[in-house]
Amino acid sequence: MRARTALLATPLALLGLAACGGGDGGSGKAADSPKGGAKAATSVKVAQSDLGPILVDQQGRTLYAFTKDKDRASNCDADCIAVWPALTGKDQASAGKGADKALLGKAERTKGAVQTTYGQWPLYYYVGDSAAGDTSGQGLDGEWFVVGADGKLIRKSA
Repeated sequence: MRARTALLATPLALLGLAACGGGDGGSGKAADSPKGGAKAATSVKVAQSDLGPILVDQQGRTLYAFTKDKDRASNCDADCIAVWPALTGKDQASAGKGADKALLGKAERTKGAVQTTYGQWPLYYYVGDSAAGDTSGQGLDGEWFVVGADGKLIRKSA
C-alpha cells in the first residue's frame, strides 16, 4: 500500500508544481533561485531536439523563457522561481557550441545575482525536466517555451 501511495504522490506533486507556473507568475520584482536550485551554467549551447535546435546549458539541460518577461527583465517571482529556477551566477554564461555570443546578455536579480539572457529573454530551467534534453515545460500555461538558437521562442508542441 505504501508503494502505491508513493507512486501516486509523485505525479500529483509534479502536477501541483506545474500549476504554479501559471496565474500571475510575477510580482514585477525578480527573485533569486532557491537554495538547492539550478547551479550556474558555465556555458549556453545549442542542441538538437524534437522541437529543432534549442538552447541548453553545458550539461544539456533545456532552457526556457517566460512570455511575461520583457526587455531582459524577469517577472518570475519567488513562487514562480520555485518551479522555474533562473539560470544565475556571478556573471552571464558564455556562448558554447552553436550559441550566438551577440545574443547573450545578463539581467540583475536580487541580492546581486546575475541571470543569463539570450535575445531579450531571461533563461530558466523547469523542475519537471528530469534528464538532459527533456522539454516537459514546453508550452506550459501558454507562457513557457524553449528558446531557439536565433533567440526566438519555439512555440510548437513537444
